[in-house]
Amino acid sequence: MPKSISLLSAFACTLIWGTTFIAQDTGMDFIGPYLFNSVRFFVGFLVLVPFFVIFEKKNLQTEINKNKNVFFKYSFLIGVFLFLGSALQQISLQYTDIANAAFFTIFYVPMVPIIVFFLYQEKIHWSNWPSVILCLMGGYLLTNFYDATIRKGDILVILGAIFWALHIIYVGKVIKNFNLPILIGLIQTLVVSLLSLFGAFLFEDINSEGIFKQIYQILYAGILSGGFAFVLQIYAQKNITPTPAAIIFSLEGVIATLAAWVLLSQILNINNIIGCIFIVLGVLISQIVPELKINKVKQN
Repeated sequence: MPKSISLLSAFACTLIWGTTFIAQDTGMDFIGPYLFNSVRFFVGFLVLVPFFVIFEKKNLQTEINKNKNVFFKYSFLIGVFLFLGSALQQISLQYTDIANAAFFTIFYVPMVPIIVFFLYQEKIHWSNWPSVILCLMGGYLLTNFYDATIRKGDILVILGAIFWALHIIYVGKVIKNFNLPILIGLIQTLVVSLLSLFGAFLFEDINSEGIFKQIYQILYAGILSGGFAFVLQIYAQKNITPTPAAIIFSLEGVIATLAAWVLLSQILNINNIIGCIFIVLGVLISQIVPELKINKVKQN
């Protein structure tokens, strides 16, 4: 049952991330990417505070006392990784199109098992590799990348994918030892908001009027994606290892494509549909094949 709930959390998180892509793309008409992220993640922080007080505050001392230094070090670290990944992704949308950004973001899928292997020498189930290949092929077909050229924004997205991969890996590490998903979410959203605000002061004009002009995009991306989705991700990874989790999160591209079809009337061609099928197959293989092996061992 816990793994089933984690899987549902992962899919709910992916659904929110996919639909948020539209808000991210349209949310920079009047403000810069750093300011957008700063306000967005601060909104997410405010939304999570009452949930922390209601559901986690009573267990805070028990969980924190396991190893206070490790908890705060890793929570801050995943906040930094989230800041770098989201900043590079948001900035890239100024220099490249959504198709390229979506395709190169999916690069965190193969990066996760490779980084995990080199950092922790953890064995990777063989089924993850065909799943990774299917997800990359699906992303390629989904985004019509073959009509595009390499641009500055694409390099930024690839760099961002490294930090998305590191974020997924270290979230998996911290949540395995500390059952405080909302507090972890609070810390990381506050870290992202403050670092983004610092970036806005350095590189952008602070335009409060522009914030109100983008209020709907900010509230959607802040409350759902910046707040709830990342807590769902943290809870999901409590019972799912980083590599299959990354494969599930790659469904973000499918959701974004379907959302654009429904909300923006963008037409799906046959390649887009095949891409969706490839990614779904990749997700299913990563989840079903290991379970078949476990059930076979139990029966014997």
